[in-house]
Amino acid sequence: MAEQRKCLVAVRIRGLSDISQETKDTLMMLRLTRNCHATLLDDRPAYNGMLRKSQHCLTWGEVSQESIALLLKKRGRLVGDKKLTDEYAKELDYKSLDDLAEAIFKVDIEFSSLPEVKPVFRLRPPKKGYKGKVKKSYAAGGEAGYRGDAINDLLKRMV
Repeated sequence: MAEQRKCLVAVRIRGLSDISQETKDTLMMLRLTRNCHATLLDDRPAYNGMLRKSQHCLTWGEVSQESIALLLKKRGRLVGDKKLTDEYAKELDYKSLDDLAEAIFKVDIEFSSLPEVKPVFRLRPPKKGYKGKVKKSYAAGGEAGYRGDAINDLLKRMV
């Protein structure tokens, strides 16, 4: 039986200074070029390796379907900086953005392969700030690195 893939979200939490060129290249491949940018990925080994290589600059975890729908409705953009709408979802044979979010959550469709959709969400800094230091890992009480389901709380504060 094939293992079910999970949808991940990666959020860049640190800027450009004091980062190696290898890490900069990895962040470019993930399309996380600026602070407070986020993207949706699946949990294939190639992405997991990229996330671990640049874990001191970003945070990631398993995203919920509600958070995906919130990101698409509030921060999803088409080329030309137009908002994502239900009409766009209907062009892709989905009833609404919620159905599109469900397909992305189940990894039936890859977010970065959607036509005319910008593959990055431009988020605000989190309301009431980060809870820990961005230079420490999440396991050590900071913000960087893998955080599992707790990424959804951070996303709600950043949208």
